[in-house]
Amino acid sequence: MSLAAELLRWLHVIGAAVLLGTGAGIAFFMLMAHRTRDPALVAHVAGTVVLADTLFTATAVVLQPITGALLAWQVGWSLTEPWILLSLALYVLTGLFWLPVVAIQLRLRNLARAAAADGMPLPPAYHRLFRTWFACGVPAFAAVLAIFWLMLARPSLG
Repeated sequence: MSLAAELLRWLHVIGAAVLLGTGAGIAFFMLMAHRTRDPALVAHVAGTVVLADTLFTATAVVLQPITGALLAWQVGWSLTEPWILLSLALYVLTGLFWLPVVAIQLRLRNLARAAAADGMPLPPAYHRLFRTWFACGVPAFAAVLAIFWLMLARPSLG
């Protein structure tokens, strides 16, 4: 494998690790904050989660397809390989769940901030949104795990 391909593979793996690690970390910290039912803590953690999603997840989301396409080109893989097509479909599926999650995280943060400022408990709207946030996270995380497997195993699906 050429030096360029090795560099692209390294960048692609780092990006995948950032997506998986940031996603898992965000989910864990949001869940732990939510369980306290403390509006000030939830507001703080949700604010950090929004920042992490903006800095890390969004950057990796943009760079993953670029490094993946360049890597495939460098090593001679066709982008129509079934395992690559399935990976891309799962990537789009993940994105369809992730985009609403980002908006939901902003709303969760804002609802928690308002509750904390008013000295009130988290409102019912917060709890409904949290359930939606969690429900979107499960299939998105499963899809990312499946993508990891496809990238490592490169199975013959055709």
